[in-house]
Amino acid sequence: MRPPIQGQETWVDLIRHGEPEGGRRYRGAQDDPLSAYGWEQMRCAPLEPEALTRVVSSPLIRCRGFAERYAAEQGLPLAVEEGFREIGFGDWEGLTPAELHERDPEGQARFWADPLGFTPPNAEPMGEFQQRVVAAWQAMVDRHPGEHLLVVGHGGLIRVVLAHLLELPLRGFNRLYVPYASVSRVRVEPGAEPTLLFHNRATTTGEGER
Repeated sequence: MRPPIQGQETWVDLIRHGEPEGGRRYRGAQDDPLSAYGWEQMRCAPLEPEALTRVVSSPLIRCRGFAERYAAEQGLPLAVEEGFREIGFGDWEGLTPAELHERDPEGQARFWADPLGFTPPNAEPMGEFQQRVVAAWQAMVDRHPGEHLLVVGHGGLIRVVLAHLLELPLRGFNRLYVPYASVSRVRVEPGAEPTLLFHNRATTTGEGER
């Protein structure tokens, strides 16, 4: 573990959790653990523990379970950030894409075409999700200048962070592909715009979602 360098750039590696039990679903607040295959994806992820100074995790078990184990194995401090929870899908929680297509094909199509303009029934609005994620991100970066952080999070979280940093329209949020156990790296320099150094780096095992 390298020591933080005050006043220097901050590096953040964002990794999406592996496959949860139950496979692909609209899983926001539903707190499923990783499947055996999901643990394998995370073990094979292209992380660089020797460079890291800290692990920050979503509180949901599909992220936190790996984050706790990895931080303990690497001797890294761990923080759980409530603001990094996945977006809540309301009445869609727990449905597979096929099940939702049978139940509400129009709503599914509208959400994927314009997530900012369409909110699923009883779900968290995308604008509110963006606000809490961006606030948590900025607070984290301000709190740990000069460090190299590993954020263990969700597809929605990573899409929102990257859209915010790259000033992409949130309407195109779903066009950013974030597979399980993939890693993206951001550099934040004092007085400069953030830089996306790479996106979706993954091993063969972690690359797909089956």
